Amino acid sequence: MMTALIRKAALTAAGAVCAGGMIAGPTSALAAPQSTANPLGAVTERGHGKGERQLNVRYEAQPNFYYCGPAAVRNALTTMDKNVSQDDLAKEMGTTENGTDSAYLTTKALNEKAGKDLYRTVEIPGRSADGAQADRLRTDIVRAVDDGRSVVANVIGTATDTDGMSHSFAGGHYISVTGYRDNGDQAKIADSADPSQAEYWISTDALADWIASRGYSA
Repeated sequence: MMTALIRKAALTAAGAVCAGGMIAGPTSALAAPQSTANPLGAVTERGHGKGERQLNVRYEAQPNFYYCGPAAVRNALTTMDKNVSQDDLAKEMGTTENGTDSAYLTTKALNEKAGKDLYRTVEIPGRSADGAQADRLRTDIVRAVDDGRSVVANVIGTATDTDGMSHSFAGGHYISVTGYRDNGDQAKIADSADPSQAEYWISTDALADWIASRGYSA
């Protein structure tokens, strides 16, 4: 499996799955639904003030190949102790078999279900992130997690986590960012695509490149 980021040459190349200026959700990674009452081994206050923090998340996998948006938002909301079904979120965001159109819809759903305007959408245009965009993502993750909130990111292509495992979504995917360490240089991911790889760490620079040409809710 390739470890380099693979991207579309332009947003318009996405064809039927492209809408709203950002490419829609995944075309692969069918996952079986799975839910657990226990968090993914994280403790809300762990490491706070020491360059590391992880949030409790009540993980649930996506039940089909196109529900990654609802699943990522649903998992993110559990870090704020909000319980919303993936079906309800799919209706809220207009999710279809083409996926969820953009990070603007995840931002809207997160704010509505949280009951206040906590999130905003940040785009990373272009085929890769520059230093300023990666720094902003790092700052946004640390701020959100310190505030007790998960970030939801719309990614595309292939990225490699800190254990050397590749995660590939040629048609796009949504993930939740549920923690950070090394002062934000690494981000913890809750990934609904595969329950056997429900969580992993990735460098924030690699995550920024993975998001490039799309956006995130923070």
